Order: sequence, then C-alpha cells, then structure tokens
Amino acid sequence: MKKLFFVTGTRADFGKLEPLAVAARDQGFDVNFWVTGMHMMERYGLTKIEVQRVQGVGVSEFSNQYEGDPQDVILAKTVLGFSEFVRDHQPDLVIVHGDRIEALACAIVCATNYIRCAHVEGGEVSGTIDELFRHCNTKLAFCHFVSSHSAAERVARLGEPKESIYVIGSPELDFHSKPSGVSIEMVRNHYDIPFSDYGICTFHPVTSEQDTMAEQASNLFGTLDASGKNFVVILPNNDPGTDDIMAAIHKLPTDRFRILPSMRFSHFSELMKNAACIVGNSSAGVREAPFLSIPSLDVGTRQNGRAQSASVTSARAEERDRISAFLKQDWGKRYPANDDFGQGSASERFVEIMGQDTFWQAKLQKVFADHA
Repeated sequence: MKKLFFVTGTRADFGKLEPLAVAARDQGFDVNFWVTGMHMMERYGLTKIEVQRVQGVGVSEFSNQYEGDPQDVILAKTVLGFSEFVRDHQPDLVIVHGDRIEALACAIVCATNYIRCAHVEGGEVSGTIDELFRHCNTKLAFCHFVSSHSAAERVARLGEPKESIYVIGSPELDFHSKPSGVSIEMVRNHYDIPFSDYGICTFHPVTSEQDTMAEQASNLFGTLDASGKNFVVILPNNDPGTDDIMAAIHKLPTDRFRILPSMRFSHFSELMKNAACIVGNSSAGVREAPFLSIPSLDVGTRQNGRAQSASVTSARAEERDRISAFLKQDWGKRYPANDDFGQGSASERFVEIMGQDTFWQAKLQKVFADHA
C-alpha cells in the first residue's frame, strides 16, 4: 500500500487537495495530511478542524509560525519541521499545491531527500511573488498535475518532461460540480447571515504591494459600502499587509457586511452557488465563479495573467466608478458555464494515474527536457 502525504497550509489549498485525497483513500491508498500554516492559527478560523473531519485519513499537525513572522522565517521553520517528519514517516509520495511558502518548503525537503513530490496546479501565472514560488515548486517536483493544457505547456517550457505532466483540471471543481450537501438556508443559519441577496468578497494582500494595501483596501471596501448592497466578507490570508486590510474590513457596517474568518468548504460552495457576484482577488473569482456561471470582479494585480472568462471583469481598487458599474450591471446576472479548467473530474483522473505502475517506476533523477 503506497503512503501518500498531502501538505496543506491554508483553507484554499485544502479545498483543492481534499477531493484528490478522498479519491485516493477510496482506491485503497494510505492517505495522510500534514497540516500547518494558517490552519493552525485561531485568527484565521483554526481551519485544521476541517482537515480533522475527513474520515479514514491520517492527520499530523505542525505549527510553523507566530503572528507577524516574515516569510523567510516561516520557510526555514517549515523545512526543519517537515524534514524531521518525513524521516520518521517515509512517504512514498508527497503532494503539494500551488504557490504557498509551505508547499515550497516541503518540495525542497522532498528534492533533497529523494522523495517523490507531486505538484498540483503548476504552470499558472499571476501578478505576485506567488508565481515565483509556484515555478520553483515545478522545478523541485517529480511530477505535475495541472489544471489546463496552457498550464501544461508552461510546465514543459520550464524544462519538465512531458511524460511527467498530467492535465487533470482544477480539483476544487470536483466538489462544486456536485450537490454541496447543505441548503442555503442551513448556511445562512449556521453563519448568522441575515440577508438572502448578497455578494461575496475576499481581498488578500499582495506582498510586493504592501505599502499600498491600506489604500487599496480603503478604496475597495469604501466602494462596496457606498453601493448599499450586502456582502459576506471572508477574511484575507496571513501574508504581509493583512493587518491593513483587516483594519478596513472592521470599519464596515455590520448590518450589511457579515465578516467571517473562514467557512466550511461545503458551506462556502453553497454560498457561492447562490451569490449575486464575487468580488476581490481570490482565485475563486477567476476559477470557481466562471465554472458556476457567477459574475466576478477581479480587483488589482494578484490574479494578473490568469485565464479570463466572459463572466470576469477586472479593475484596480482605485477605479471606484468601474467597481460601482460592475455592481449595478452584473449583480445577480448569470453567464454560460466555463469549463476551461475541467468539468469536475480531476480526482478520477488523479487516481487513474496513481494506479499505473509506470507512474511509480519513473526515475527520480531529473534532467532538463529541452523541447525546443
């Protein structure tokens, strides 16, 4: 029985990794989560509880930071913690996602210890330091489970062998393509959301723009407030600049803005399906929203270069008239569903690949593949 360890540091990457982990568990793999990062912090909802709710998997936890730690310190702590962990547990495959500092740390540990590492959703482009981390993870990883053919081409251009690149789609769409298991009334009651007509807003800090995050947040949330519309606001992640965004959020009137540190994934899925729109700079606005036919406003540079859809409008935070126009024109509108990132079957493709002997027989020693 192959031992798989999924690394999760945030609510966002867990939503993408859980469908893969559950499918692997159901195929008889020994599935485990290594839980760290924001999951362990009460300020962000102590979301490690969500991982603990998954049945039939192992869960190990590691606190890798104190509030305010710089990213290089978090990287160093995570490398040390994961290095000790893999020495004790000897995984056959470690699965990391995307572009977070925890994924980079664990990919480094795998590369230096000759442990197979699978990178999920590499080959994406964005407008921040996250892209740097993502491409580093690609070069460190043993294989790649990407969300689209364009992402596969970028991974290949980084010198990765095409036989190590698998297009499976975006795993979180597996969950959104199915009934959430809860009703919108249950969600509203559970999270004390007093309105039925609402948008969703999540605005994360951009580390390279830390000096302007306070102004950006003030512009965005000031415009949302002036619109007179209702919003569920999910608090940002813990990158530098988050305190400035938090300060703007906590000035919002509580009768029209329901502020939540985090949500259970099933509840968030149902909330999205019934939202009038999605606003902010979360990947949900450029990935899940088009898949669910929901209009979204992508604010700022965090998602620059990500694939676009007819349902996505872009604006800078200071473009208050453009934001206001979107809220008037697109509120409650529905667009044709976009399937550029799959149709909700990533986990099926994932376990199909895991079940192939050739996958496990591939050599660990990497060479640069010069496709040109």
